[in-house]
Amino acid sequence: MSTINEILRNLDENAPMTNREIAVQEVTDFKASEKRRWMILGDQYYRNKTKILDHKRWVIGEGGVKSEALNLANNKLVHGHIRKLTDQKTGYLLSKPFSIQTDGPDEYIDLLNEYFDKSYRRQLKNVGKNAITNGIGWKQIYYDEKGKLSFKVLPSHECVPLWRDNAHTELDAFIRFYDQIVYEAKTKKTISIIEFWDLNGVIVFSQDALKSDGFKVSKDIKSHFTVTVKDVEQAMNWEQLPFIPYKYNEEEQPLVEMLHSLVDDYDQKASMNSNNLDDLPNSLLVLKGYGGTDLGEARRNLSQYRMVELAIDGGLDSVSIDIDTEAYSDHMERLRKSIYEFGRGVDTQSQEFGNSPTGIALRFMYSDLDMDANTIDTEFQASLEKEMFFINTDIYNKTGKDYSMYSVDFLFNRDIPINETEAITNVKDSVGILSEETILANHPWTTDVGEEMDRIEKERKSSMEEDASRQFAFAQEQNGGDDNGQEGQDGGE
Repeated sequence: MSTINEILRNLDENAPMTNREIAVQEVTDFKASEKRRWMILGDQYYRNKTKILDHKRWVIGEGGVKSEALNLANNKLVHGHIRKLTDQKTGYLLSKPFSIQTDGPDEYIDLLNEYFDKSYRRQLKNVGKNAITNGIGWKQIYYDEKGKLSFKVLPSHECVPLWRDNAHTELDAFIRFYDQIVYEAKTKKTISIIEFWDLNGVIVFSQDALKSDGFKVSKDIKSHFTVTVKDVEQAMNWEQLPFIPYKYNEEEQPLVEMLHSLVDDYDQKASMNSNNLDDLPNSLLVLKGYGGTDLGEARRNLSQYRMVELAIDGGLDSVSIDIDTEAYSDHMERLRKSIYEFGRGVDTQSQEFGNSPTGIALRFMYSDLDMDANTIDTEFQASLEKEMFFINTDIYNKTGKDYSMYSVDFLFNRDIPINETEAITNVKDSVGILSEETILANHPWTTDVGEEMDRIEKERKSSMEEDASRQFAFAQEQNGGDDNGQEGQDGGE
């Protein structure tokens, strides 16, 4: 017969998990996951902390024991391919200001430009870098101390999304965890903070490994944000979770996962070649019939006295050593091509860049990068559309005007290199065929089409005013001359 304690224990084991227990379990699983390992590795490779930095050289010592060779060169040459490709993609797609188009009124555009300011555009480039290095980047939407709707980029390896669907498009809940330094009396320690977000609010608690129950401090559910109406603070929750995913691709696969083996081999082969240049002499000495017992002593005698004592049948020969530089160069060249091919980037060290390529050749060279940019563009468009819900809601709460029925399109202006002389020639040939605005948009010296149109209009008005002034002065001069002549004739009569 079961006791009361056994019955209560069984009831507790069969009870559903609380949100706090779910959060702890999900964080524990995520920390041990391969997905997070790739995220951390992606951040490390972006900072040029590649596998070669941990490389050691080994030799077989006495008794066949493997030991580290500290007397041999151990050059660790790091090549920042991951960083270059990541910056190339973000610079190509996100470095230029994006354009906003809407079928709404002009006042709506003015309001949107207040949200998508320079700070936002810089932040979008940063979240793009996170997306490429981690497979997915995250932004949190919140209100700052002044009540302004703000955006914050979160470290991807601290975010655990609980998706509602297998396509990873809708969030059911969101967990964020991070370490925080606190002081207890005179002791400095680090605790892990966990936040569990859902549509009902957010739970914030700290996980302390030193405590038997795993938790030290727990707080009640609080709202997503608060608003003050007539000096009264009110708790409010968003209708959607204020976390926006920015994916590098549909699979959320980081760039480092595709390239790490190629990058590691490139660093390793370059370092090995450098080691060989340091360690291997131009030739090997073959010593036969050496009278002594210590080869180190023989080497010192050769270096110091330029001679060594040999037995009667002894001899000293040298064998030249040749390093196969051609095979090394071919292998490194193939590796580099593979890195930029499968990383979908542009190798600016290729010979084609030194030949002043035409516009068609440049577009062909950038085709892989453009294809990858198309994927990022598609994913980011969906993310920006999710952000528009919060922006439209904020506008409505502050102005009472609802603009959510209007569509908003974001156009990323890609930083495409061009043959400038060829482009200017094409622009000149298009005068009278295309509109002036289109011609200005395709001119390589134009940075802002609207500003350039305004400048041209001002110059035209100024030129017209000058022409009118000159014509008026000329007419006055002519009229004055005729009057004087008429007066002269009248006087003569």
